[in-house]
Amino acid sequence: MLMTKERRPAIRTLRGWAISALQDAGVIRQCEKHGWMQDRADPHARERAFDIARQDPPADVSPQAAISEVRDVLDGIGDTCPEC
Repeated sequence: MLMTKERRPAIRTLRGWAISALQDAGVIRQCEKHGWMQDRADPHARERAFDIARQDPPADVSPQAAISEVRDVLDGIGDTCPEC
């Protein structure tokens, strides 16, 4: 049986790419009630996110710029939901 993988929509901004990379690595999650992003405080997941930024940055973006954007996004995310 042939199985296809669902394609994700194209990421249009560097910030969007960084959020996607952080979610894929398991660094952040969404609050189930309100949808806010929350930091899971997992150091191994953070290292995976930085590896993704280093090894597979978006097209026309340097690895340093990708790492910087991942850091910027992480700095703006708390570990609790502001509405909970």
